[in-house]
Amino acid sequence: MPPRHVAVIDIGKTNAKVVLIDTETEAQLAARSRPNTVLREAPYPHADVDGLWDFILEALRTIHLEHRVDGISITTHGATAALMAGEQLALPVLDYEHDGPETSEEAYARVRPPFNETLSPPLPNGLNLAAQIYWQSRAFPEDFSRVTAILTYPQYWAWRLTGMLASELTSLGCHTDLWAPARGDFSSLVEGQGWRALFPPVHEAASVLGPILNRIADLTGLAPGTPVTCGIHDSNASLVPHLGRDETPFTILSTGTWAIAMTVGGDTRHLDQTRDSLANVDAFGRPVPTARFMGGREFDALVPELVEPSAEDVDYVLGNDVQAIPSFTPGVGPFPARKGHWTIDPDTLSPGQRTAAASIYLALMAVTCFEICGLGRSVTLEGPLSRNALFASVLAHVTKVPVYASGDSTGTSLGASLLFGRTLPERDSGHAIVPLQSDHIDAYIAKWRQRVAS
Repeated sequence: MPPRHVAVIDIGKTNAKVVLIDTETEAQLAARSRPNTVLREAPYPHADVDGLWDFILEALRTIHLEHRVDGISITTHGATAALMAGEQLALPVLDYEHDGPETSEEAYARVRPPFNETLSPPLPNGLNLAAQIYWQSRAFPEDFSRVTAILTYPQYWAWRLTGMLASELTSLGCHTDLWAPARGDFSSLVEGQGWRALFPPVHEAASVLGPILNRIADLTGLAPGTPVTCGIHDSNASLVPHLGRDETPFTILSTGTWAIAMTVGGDTRHLDQTRDSLANVDAFGRPVPTARFMGGREFDALVPELVEPSAEDVDYVLGNDVQAIPSFTPGVGPFPARKGHWTIDPDTLSPGQRTAAASIYLALMAVTCFEICGLGRSVTLEGPLSRNALFASVLAHVTKVPVYASGDSTGTSLGASLLFGRTLPERDSGHAIVPLQSDHIDAYIAKWRQRVAS
């Protein structure tokens, strides 16, 4: 039988969490979290892997004392790799928002595979993982010469827990330039740069990589044979509960720092590499058309004081042309070249009005992403935005398909816990979100689209 109490190590770009899921009831039994801080130290901004490791061990220890941990699953953000030199890091784990890789942009462009091979668009800074590795190999040639293995981020943590080296498809296939989805193999870039031997054998996300090391059992109190999955890219973890359960095509909107729309069973032929759309690769290795924007980060920039908007706040925003126009995070999203602005001075708005306007803005940005990656027969919201009632009701109004809010408060933890093999029961279709009712909403949306197109 699959383990019942699964501890999910969930390292997002903003926060790191360890969440305990009861896979029989789908309940979250416990959670620990801490900020995922970036160390601004030489040789470049990098992940605080030692701080994260101490947090993970302590969280596993205390959660096991309280509830019992039967298995461990891992999910992390993408665009991150650990360059190993034997049992140590050859170089620190680079923060993908560092602009160092752009210094070798021209040289990298000459070796970069075409979009039709990788379905991975050119992205700023280090968001294309291969661009990071290419830059590190040129900027730090002596250190790079010591690299014995390249581990994508979930598999780095799996290695620390089990001592086993592995590669995995969802992390190789998330806008990395490293993977050719149609061919199901590494891209021509990997071969051309001589990196293929540095990638360990590919394992499925839904596979047990091994038991925890004895020293991990000693440090945490977990049973020595506690199994650990290979790990999965966080956006793809949100897909796992729906694979084989929902009628295709269906759309999942995974939210956090990023809002990522993925349409399983969709058509990749309409992706546009100039608008931050791409193909992710799901846990079974299938291309999944994807479009995204930095929803959580933009919301934080737009809303300095979060207040649940009242019906009057929503009416005021819709009736008085209060609009946020993209984009508030340059270089990414469906409008990467546009500079965001408000149609009025946002300081004149009450906190509730400002929250309402930002929620509607995020919904319209999400709909734009659906138009690029394709809209499925239903939309399921994962993560923090699944709790934003106005956002969800606007989506339901615009898309005219059933919109569901996931009960998984972390967005990815339930999916990651299911990598041990459990499946979920059929969903009750009566739980769909009620569309927003307003006399002003359609005119508001038309004006927003007109402004964006101008």
